[in-house]
Amino acid sequence: MKWIVGLGNPGSNYQGTRHNVGFMAIDELARRLGIQVTQSKCKALMGEGNFQGTKVVLLKPMTYMNLSGESVRAFLDYYKADLQDGIVVYDDLDTELGKIRLRYQGSSGGHNGIKSIIAHTGTQTFNRVRMGISRPQPGMAISDYVLSNFPKSEQEKLREMIGYTCDAIEYAIKYPFEETMGKYNR
Repeated sequence: MKWIVGLGNPGSNYQGTRHNVGFMAIDELARRLGIQVTQSKCKALMGEGNFQGTKVVLLKPMTYMNLSGESVRAFLDYYKADLQDGIVVYDDLDTELGKIRLRYQGSSGGHNGIKSIIAHTGTQTFNRVRMGISRPQPGMAISDYVLSNFPKSEQEKLREMIGYTCDAIEYAIKYPFEETMGKYNR
């Protein structure tokens, strides 16, 4: 079984925000794989399906970003799932908008969702796809920036990045994550 968790905040007021690109990637992956992410379980919206013979579980934690680790921990415990079979997808200020970065370990980089997952799993070693949202203009508070919507001028880059993220995840379902990193980290 492979599982993919996209980080974001629940509720329509957060729907198109920079902090919710992880949710956007899960929504597109669900569309591509024909998986309904509607089951409420493990403090998340969840959906299960199959991709080329591999069972796949998609998760969108409903805990708010800062508590994402609670949902991941509940999922791991309930399904007796392996951390190394998962991929965490989230927004990254230090990656340019439109670019993605795959990693299998590292610190939280100040990301509260990742900080929570590290705290609840006791390790910094897990597969992740960081989706670039760039940094705000000087003087803009980071919290205001990550909770802002993407302007019209960035919509095409956002769409392309979501597509590329889903391509990488589909590849990672079938091949080792290290190989996926070599192919998709450009």
